Amino acid sequence: MINQVGQIMLYVNDQDETVKFWTEKVGFIVVSEQDNGQGMRWIEIAPSTDAETSLVLHNKELIAKMQPELHLGTPSLMFFSDNLEQLYKDFTDKNIKVGEMVTMPGGRVFNFADPENNYFAIMEKK
Repeated sequence: MINQVGQIMLYVNDQDETVKFWTEKVGFIVVSEQDNGQGMRWIEIAPSTDAETSLVLHNKELIAKMQPELHLGTPSLMFFSDNLEQLYKDFTDKNIKVGEMVTMPGGRVFNFADPENNYFAIMEKK
């Protein structure tokens, strides 16, 4: 039985730039970084040390060569925030590309993009 989402794989073109974005602008931390010494490197990031789910950044080009059948598109992720207004301002101040704040049946939400123009959403969850 599955009882939790553990890790979500993100396949990116530039791991270093992506880590920098998620840590310096979004506020995530690096949980671990692995390198098998043969070019395979993966970086696990999360919003905090006690987060139940983390993102693992993989080199898209390398994974495509190793497993050509794998879907390498960006998953549609919805994050939650208990202070959406402040987060929206913080992201705007940090020059993160953000969409309009909109009200959905589940609450207010906005989207944002990483440096590779992958879009993610954040919903207010109090």
